[in-house]
Amino acid sequence: MRCLWLTLADPEPRHNGQYLYSGGLIDAMGQGGAAMHVLGLTRPGSLPRVNGEPDGSGTRWWLSEHHPRSNLQSLLSSLPHIADRSWTPGLRQSLDAQLELAPWDTIVFDGISAGWALDQVLRRFPSRRKRPKLVYVSHNHEASLRGEVARSHENFIKRQVLKYDAMKAAWLENRLVDAADLVTAITPDDARQYQQRRPGRRIEVLTPGYAGSHENGRRITSATPRRAVIVGSFDWIAKRMNLEQFVAVADPLFAAHGAELQVIGSAEESFLSRMRRNALATQFTGPVDGVLDFMREARIALVAERHGGGFKLKVLDYIFNRMPILALSGSVAGVPLRHDDSILLYEDYEALARGVLQVIDDCDRLNSLQDRAYAACHDQFDWSSRGERLLSAMATL
Repeated sequence: MRCLWLTLADPEPRHNGQYLYSGGLIDAMGQGGAAMHVLGLTRPGSLPRVNGEPDGSGTRWWLSEHHPRSNLQSLLSSLPHIADRSWTPGLRQSLDAQLELAPWDTIVFDGISAGWALDQVLRRFPSRRKRPKLVYVSHNHEASLRGEVARSHENFIKRQVLKYDAMKAAWLENRLVDAADLVTAITPDDARQYQQRRPGRRIEVLTPGYAGSHENGRRITSATPRRAVIVGSFDWIAKRMNLEQFVAVADPLFAAHGAELQVIGSAEESFLSRMRRNALATQFTGPVDGVLDFMREARIALVAERHGGGFKLKVLDYIFNRMPILALSGSVAGVPLRHDDSILLYEDYEALARGVLQVIDDCDRLNSLQDRAYAACHDQFDWSSRGERLLSAMATL
């Protein structure tokens, strides 16, 4: 199968959920036997690649330098910001060349960020019967997600800008779903939302795989620091909103009870400086080379995300590295964890923070939670099965 895969950028290094998901699927497709040609932007720190030359796995890359468009250009564009940033002359020229290069079996739009290419593809193949099969690999149900984030922003002007961008994202997402022969959803909840709008549309649930480390036999004891951790990348506004709102509630409670909160991951330095200014019990590490040593020195992992939806890939890091998870209800879609058995769920930020303080010294309970979460998931998230499922679905189009 000859597959032209349109993605935001080279997924290496895979430091956030988007790049982990894209990179994992690209690898799995290639390992499953597809002839993969990937088109996207370059990124600082990415692997050295020669356009058109196969890498060690046989995937051929076609990457273009990223020259960011201004915020004003993005605002005036008909595309949402997440797709407009890829609408560069270099990528458009590269796509034209690829569309002429070979008879493709499938063209994959990897997330809404690749939606900039839809009109270009449809112009090249105006007849649905004569064009390659189109696949939309969604990372989130963008219409509901971005609308929720926009409505939740406290600043009036930013809220209006986000609402306008959310409208553009919903419009582009609907066009991708309507044009695609196959849509994949990252969680069952997302799949249901797509099917509500387009009954009969073929939707496949494609949760992420996991290729990271597995911690064997980790035990939480009284010697383990009385610390909870939040791991993530906080470059997206929804992630920053979640973090800021939770820390405002949790930090004084943790300080009053001698507990620590550690936030591990990248964000703009101005945001981190502002968060550090009033923190009593919370440490913000900024970018780190690896998270495993930080997780080993903590008792609890948190998913404190009211906004953002989708599948949280950091949940798999927590599970497979033996971290008991406490989370907001509804924030861990796509994993087979059950409340009060393999995870503890809470309705709001204050309940979550107080829940941490209630169990942080109950080492037996914490070890039971992490053991049962690992048992529920240890054979459920291999990438090869995701590649096989996607290839099989494409083959029957």
